[in-house]
Amino acid sequence: MITMCALVTNVCADNITDRLPTMCARYHHGDLRAALLVRAERTLREKGLSALSLRELARDLGVSNAAPSRHFRDKQALLDALALTGFERLIGTLEASQREGESFARRLRALGRAYAGFAVANPALLDMMYAAKHHSAASDSVLAAGSKLAAIPEALITEGQHAAVVRAGDPERLALGAFSAVHGYVSLLTSGMIRPELAPYGLDEVIEQVLRGLRPD
Repeated sequence: MITMCALVTNVCADNITDRLPTMCARYHHGDLRAALLVRAERTLREKGLSALSLRELARDLGVSNAAPSRHFRDKQALLDALALTGFERLIGTLEASQREGESFARRLRALGRAYAGFAVANPALLDMMYAAKHHSAASDSVLAAGSKLAAIPEALITEGQHAAVVRAGDPERLALGAFSAVHGYVSLLTSGMIRPELAPYGLDEVIEQVLRGLRPD
């Protein structure tokens, strides 16, 4: 059994917004771009996407209104960069989870829990990441990061097939089904659709159902 607190503990411990005071103290030495991204993520977390603006970020950091434009031409460029940093952190979290065991079942459980932990800790950021990926102005870097994220569960499914513990089929389609189940559960959880007393049981049950569905016929 895994609790929601356990899901987010490791993620929150390394959350970039926790380093805001340090980053803001350094921006005038050349780290304004990094400070803008950290402040933008905190604003996104606390106030939502509609509250994000380069002008407000400049005011919060005590710089001129024109200063952010040296790093981000407009708000979309800021969101693009914020999405990319989010993808990079999520990818790193998922990749690290794959060092937790050799069996397919154990690695799938670790992958699901790692994704859920990031999603529960960063719901607004995750939504913005996916929106940015599908935006018509999305950069090649964001598109590549989205593809790299999708490749992680696909690679695990492929390895499971080679080990004869996952049924035959297109790895991309099987990974999509597995990912959708976990993401769907987390979305219900973060939107308040799951009663708190059920939360500690739900994720493990979803993952076990995914494992049963992937077993060879």
